[in-house]
Amino acid sequence: MQTFQTTTPLVREIFQVDERTLSIIWTDDKKSEFDVVALRRNCPCAFCVDEFTGIRTLNPEEISDKVRPVSINSVGRYALTIEFNDSHKTGIYTFKNLRSIAGLD
Repeated sequence: MQTFQTTTPLVREIFQVDERTLSIIWTDDKKSEFDVVALRRNCPCAFCVDEFTGIRTLNPEEISDKVRPVSINSVGRYALTIEFNDSHKTGIYTFKNLRSIAGLD
């Protein structure tokens, strides 16, 4: 049986501090806070970023400052998906990427 080790800490807790701030507490006891509008504007999905060139195709100015998460779900032990109130839900936010955005790694 093959086992996999992760070098990136996992999410211990995730909650909204206020309507625009998402907070994550990691298993290494570090805490990150994210602007939910910035997360939506920087979605990594193939709809928002050309998967062959890596060039962002989404115009961030088209995303309302009123966009908010509707639901947040885990993707295995490595990422989160966030469904936003503008019906966008295809982005996979890896823990590694989230920690990098937060300046933790």
